[in-house]
Amino acid sequence: SIVKLVGFHPFKTAVAALNNANAISEGLLPDDLSSFLDTTLPKSAKKKPVTLGVADAKLGAAIAEALSVQCSHIGAVPEVLRGIRQHFASMVKGFSDQSAAVAQLGLGHSYSRCKVKFNVHRSDNMIIQSIALLDQLDKDVNTFSMRIREWYSYHFPELVKIVPDNYMFAKVAHFIKDRKSLSDESLAGLEEITMDAEKAQAVLDAAKMSMGMDISVVDLMNIEMFALRVIKLSDYRQQLSGYLHSKMNSVAPNLAALIGDQVGARLISKAGSLTNLAKFPASTVQILGAEKALFRALKTKSNTPKYGLLFNSSFIGRANAKNKGRISRFLANKCTIASRIDCFTETPSTVFGEALKSQVEERLKFYEQGETPRKNLEVMKEAMELAKQSAVEESSKKKKKRKLEETNGNATEMNGTGEQSAKKRKKSKLNDTNGGDEDAAADANESTLNGSTLLDSSSAQMDVSNGEGKKKKKKKNKNREAEIEA
Repeated sequence: SIVKLVGFHPFKTAVAALNNANAISEGLLPDDLSSFLDTTLPKSAKKKPVTLGVADAKLGAAIAEALSVQCSHIGAVPEVLRGIRQHFASMVKGFSDQSAAVAQLGLGHSYSRCKVKFNVHRSDNMIIQSIALLDQLDKDVNTFSMRIREWYSYHFPELVKIVPDNYMFAKVAHFIKDRKSLSDESLAGLEEITMDAEKAQAVLDAAKMSMGMDISVVDLMNIEMFALRVIKLSDYRQQLSGYLHSKMNSVAPNLAALIGDQVGARLISKAGSLTNLAKFPASTVQILGAEKALFRALKTKSNTPKYGLLFNSSFIGRANAKNKGRISRFLANKCTIASRIDCFTETPSTVFGEALKSQVEERLKFYEQGETPRKNLEVMKEAMELAKQSAVEESSKKKKKRKLEETNGNATEMNGTGEQSAKKRKKSKLNDTNGGDEDAAADANESTLNGSTLLDSSSAQMDVSNGEGKKKKKKKNKNREAEIEA
């Protein structure tokens, strides 16, 4: 056997394994690995030098720097490591290929989850996806608009010349449906869509004299559904451009202020992230997006391209043919400055982007009219003063907001205590009224009781008086009878 096992140090927990994997991926030497190498590696001598074989070059550099051990990752080392990996289960007792596969799967899942969760370029990824979707939507909307033009032109061919805009054509086609149904009453709706009274009247006149063929109800329904889909896609495209604008203002405000949202987003997408774009030199940013033309020019020994994605900015279109290369080089230089400010600043603002944009404008005037532009040092000093003033204003605004929130919180607390005291007062009043009512009820009960006793006594007196009256009547009747007998 070529390989002999000298030492083996397993990870105690899955968290320790994950921490070691993260450190190795970043090119750092973990503490567990350094202590294991200190105890296991033999000391090197002049006669017997020790070379440590590693799979990763960054890890080898970290070990050599920390422990002063010679490391190698080339030659026979990869083959030896492959053989150890294949026969490692036979070297360690109680270790099988199945348990190793389960442990590797769990560690891989936790490592990828950690990388996704703590990704520095989260907002950059949103910009990259949104600009890619925006480009795809532009292509799809153009294709669908051409399809709806061809399809609806069978029924109303004159509408293409009257309404050349794709989005407006889809809206008008969805509104008209059957051209024979158009009348003077539908003129107001056409004016609302086309934003032009003459164009709406022209559509109405052309519908009356159209040479298009008649179309069935089913075909009209399909055309209407397709036109509605094109309208919704166009509306979503506008919403997506607004979302991209807000994202660029929060992630790279200076770059967006310098060359616009879409060109800046395309640069970030081509570079992979804002950090990568900030690391690029100005010469790379200048030809970013024109790699095929560059390698073709190097292969054929012809002129290299002067610009790539920067050609879509308005500055290069405004420059003369001789000055396009100069402006693209100058603009690439300012784009690198803006991307580095956006990447490494703590308080993002558009101050530096606007200052760099004014420099590009001055350089354009210099090439066209000969006006000498300001120096870069002066412009940057002014921008730094403006940035300090804006930072002070923002801090004062934040303090005012905090004070307002605190005062509002105190007011709400006071209102809460006032409401509680008012509630207590209401409760006490209710108790008092309830107590008075109870007293009145008791008095009423007593009065009723007294009334009943009075009634009883009066009734008794009435009964007694009635009895005495009856006795007197009987005596009078007897006296009368005695007198009659006599």
